[in-house]
Amino acid sequence: MDEPDDRPDDARRPRHWREDFPVRWDEDHYLTRRELAKFLTLGSGLLVGANLGLVALGRRAPRGRPPEVRVASAAAVPPGGSVLFRYPTAEDPCILVRTNAGVLKAYSQVCTHLSCAVVHRPDRDALFCPCHLGWFAAEDGRPTAGPPERHLPRIVLEVRGDDVYAVGVERGDDGHASVP
Repeated sequence: MDEPDDRPDDARRPRHWREDFPVRWDEDHYLTRRELAKFLTLGSGLLVGANLGLVALGRRAPRGRPPEVRVASAAAVPPGGSVLFRYPTAEDPCILVRTNAGVLKAYSQVCTHLSCAVVHRPDRDALFCPCHLGWFAAEDGRPTAGPPERHLPRIVLEVRGDDVYAVGVERGDDGHASVP
């Protein structure tokens, strides 16, 4: 036998919002703020640890002597002239420049701002990045105008007889070098 229901008629009728949201709160498994904070903290810690591990592996990687690559004949580059080459790998574009003063210099051809190719402008004895109007001095690769803020990586050269060889890379003003 059913127990008599002493509730008023309004309480016995199903509420309209319960029809729209039929959630049984006593059966719901929700995430507390404490559990969310713990999850985010542990996840962030794992990401930091993974990055530190990658840095440690990168520092332990053996660094061999960069290859020696013949770039050009010194006589083939007149004052104010330039020659394009690739160093230390076939994917790394570089530029050999004979300044107006007659000194041979070589740099990475990749602009330090957004990686556009720089071109030699002998009229200004400079290297120019046409993408964002950046200028670099031909004598030392330092930025002189535009958005670039870092030096171009310098290619270390050796002249043997009349041949010019690339023998290493100096990474500019950040202090890292890969020079024999």
